[in-house]
Amino acid sequence: MFKKELRKIYKKKRRELSPTQKLEFEQDIYTQIFELDFSEIQVVHLFLSIRKYDEINTQPIIDFLNKKNKTLVVSKCDFENNTLQHFIFDKNTQLEVNSWGIPEPVNAKEIDPKEIDLVFVPMLISDENNYRVGYGKGFYDGFLAECKPQVKTVGINFFKPIPKINDIHKFDVALTQIIYPRK
Repeated sequence: MFKKELRKIYKKKRRELSPTQKLEFEQDIYTQIFELDFSEIQVVHLFLSIRKYDEINTQPIIDFLNKKNKTLVVSKCDFENNTLQHFIFDKNTQLEVNSWGIPEPVNAKEIDPKEIDLVFVPMLISDENNYRVGYGKGFYDGFLAECKPQVKTVGINFFKPIPKINDIHKFDVALTQIIYPRK
């Protein structure tokens, strides 16, 4: 299938998850994340959940990483040129929801993407080659291309990967790993 069609199907599937299903899926995903080896990881980029799009609640992941004394990074969108700026996210960071419903930092210190060791990537669906379908603006593909070559990238998704996304482009970045509910 093509990204446009997959985007439509998986937005709908995600909306149709019952609160119980979503909670069970999230718990399974958290368990897998908490079992990852963070010994070589210090700076972690994490997306802040967009509630209106029914994304996974990333607050438990944030809490876990704070207990591990990791430096957290979140992004701010530049919709003029579809790029992201990255900022340290700590207890003093104030957030403001932008017009797209995305929480963004307003008073944080900017950080270079090359300093990031691990990026958790939002998605709608992925394929068995670890390519993903996002919302279609290319924010994350551009961001991941700016990171150091050895950065680890972990996609978080509610659904098992499909065999193949038909319209992969040269700018699409395959992720290191995809985490989805094992049940």
